[in-house]
Amino acid sequence: MSIVKAVFVVADGMADVPLKELDGKTPLEAGETPSLNRIAESGICGVVDIVAPGIPPGSDVAHLALLGYDVLEVYSGRGALEAIGSEIDILPNDLALRCNFATVNEEFEVLDRRAGRIENDDAAKLAVALEESLRDDPPEVGGILFKSTIQHRAILRLSGPNLSTMVSDTDPHKIGVKVLKARPLDASSEAHNTAAILNQLNQQFYSVLKSHPVNDERMKKGLLPANTVLFRGIGQLPEIDPLTLLYGIRPAVIAAVPLVRGVCKVAGMHLIPVANATGTYETDVIAKARAAVETLEVHDFVLIHFKATDLASHDGKPRTKVAMIEKLDVLVNVLLNTVDLEDTLIIISSDHTTSTVKREHSGEPVPVAIVGPDVRVDDVDEFGERACAKGGLGRILGKDLMPIIVNLLGKAEKAGS
Repeated sequence: MSIVKAVFVVADGMADVPLKELDGKTPLEAGETPSLNRIAESGICGVVDIVAPGIPPGSDVAHLALLGYDVLEVYSGRGALEAIGSEIDILPNDLALRCNFATVNEEFEVLDRRAGRIENDDAAKLAVALEESLRDDPPEVGGILFKSTIQHRAILRLSGPNLSTMVSDTDPHKIGVKVLKARPLDASSEAHNTAAILNQLNQQFYSVLKSHPVNDERMKKGLLPANTVLFRGIGQLPEIDPLTLLYGIRPAVIAAVPLVRGVCKVAGMHLIPVANATGTYETDVIAKARAAVETLEVHDFVLIHFKATDLASHDGKPRTKVAMIEKLDVLVNVLLNTVDLEDTLIIISSDHTTSTVKREHSGEPVPVAIVGPDVRVDDVDEFGERACAKGGLGRILGKDLMPIIVNLLGKAEKAGS
């Protein structure tokens, strides 16, 4: 009997709601996707409530759930996951926060939460200035690090005693309102101290950034200045068992986004570097697909993460989202033309719905399709939100998908005698 392996393609935020601009279709339904449709037609389909019906999940929670974890038990905040995915060392007691370079006016009202999606080079120069400021004038904390990652994103790490995750974000998560003050969420001295540190850094970072030469040059070019840093998603490393121990698989991941890399690294997955896999609209999907096929030679489970569909929704660009879904179809086509479906599963799904109308995550279920050996083929012939809802998998929870895959891999343990 041949060994069955699996490729799991997760298209970030691919699912959507019907859009007027697309004649009442979702971007997935509007796109030309012959390869995705082939998987639906040749496999079994369904829809997935990542956490629970109607609950919009964050990408961290979503990927933990898709890997089979009960997020209500194991989730401990996003910041540490994104940090470890950015090659930042995190110890069990360290705190890490996600950060956005952002644009504010003189009244500290947020004009753009992403500073016009500032370029990596500009963000890196600003991060160096903030690091220098922290060395010259550090807050009263055991250790502190600030590092830019991709575009507007960055990580803040706090180390030492008297710290707590029980503090609120400074990011208001919307424009036209003022940057928030960090607040303690319980009465502990640790929470009060952590909130005070973040509020001090808020002022300190603004002082450094508002007159930085990078921002002067950006404004001359008509670009938004990155003159503040928003803090959110404070967290510590979760205590979870690796997938190898849970399911007896040898897992790997191909992803450019630090958060996804962090979740997968904590889950014990091997990180596969791929040139030009950027996590942007320009990402090289053919390189990703070929790397996945090569990785299957030594691993039996490979997750491919595709970010661009989510970016288009957050940018409010429905036709760009259609184009990115069609780009994903190219990736899937390479897989279909390369792997042997007699001994390889291909799973296609999304980590959450991202509404192009709201430009935010939404609580609708996402489609899933599985093709490969021993799959009970159903009558669905199109990969889309409404079509897959009629499939043989029915409507399942995110944490239920991994056991289904493991069963098809022939690695499920029997319950009872």
